[in-house]
Amino acid sequence: MSDASWRPSAAHDALKARADLLRSVRAFFDGRGVMEVSTPLLAAHGVSDEHIDAIEVPGHGWLQTSPEYHMKRLLAAGSGPIYQIARAFRHGEAGARHNPEFTLLEWYRPGFDLEALVDECLALLGPLCGAAAERRRFRELFAAVTGLDPLTAPAADLAARAERAGAPTGLSGPQAVDYLMAVDVETALDPTVLTVVTDFPGWAAALAQTTEDGDGARVARRFEIYHRGLELANGYQELLDADEQARRFERDNEKRRAAGKRTMTPDPYLLAALAAGLPPCSGVALGLERLQMAVSGAGRIEQVWPFPVERA
Repeated sequence: MSDASWRPSAAHDALKARADLLRSVRAFFDGRGVMEVSTPLLAAHGVSDEHIDAIEVPGHGWLQTSPEYHMKRLLAAGSGPIYQIARAFRHGEAGARHNPEFTLLEWYRPGFDLEALVDECLALLGPLCGAAAERRRFRELFAAVTGLDPLTAPAADLAARAERAGAPTGLSGPQAVDYLMAVDVETALDPTVLTVVTDFPGWAAALAQTTEDGDGARVARRFEIYHRGLELANGYQELLDADEQARRFERDNEKRRAAGKRTMTPDPYLLAALAAGLPPCSGVALGLERLQMAVSGAGRIEQVWPFPVERA
């Protein structure tokens, strides 16, 4: 340990900017009548998504990767519109843009469809980022950058295109699309605007509803927002069907088994809340450190997060 390792990695100006950002966020939601809530950081069940690994606390449960499940339980109990500024934890996520512990701004709007929630996200982000917005459909954006339709191209063609971009061999079609989205498509976005990407492939729905696009292809009622090379937000028109959610939990575990990962027990509290009746709503999670990085131009998360894992 060096003599200076006790010091914060973020400068005082960055700490003040964070305080100002939190103040602005709270004022935004207070002005719109959205109630701030708090939910557990440590709970009995963890997320099943194959791409996300929770951190286990033996004998106690799992540090939460998002407050989503608990916030949906509040919604089902009649909370009305809610938001939370929550610590979240993910195993193995450390680097220039990642820290195992980070901060999510997450909110849910009963009665909002996806378009209304996108509008609200841009009302928050536009002034903070000082940027205009553009909206792109996933399918059209992906095809414009890669030359392939992500929903209809043969899996072998997608895998070959991903391999040319540096991917390992043997990827499935969806895996190749995920890889190309991260490596080629996201990096091709205009960094000066807020880019809203909508209509993700149906197999990427996670906890979102699905529908058919104009060509009859299954797409997810989901969006992501990018700015200055960073994914800032990920939103859904929320799935309301408990039986479909249970099926998705099982599919997640099938993918985890295939990847050699530990399976996760489906959260019975969330399934019970959905069965009791989640109101029609849309919700979004936004990374606050990512947002501060985008606003400030910081290239590394430790410039806005004072004690990254290496010195925590």
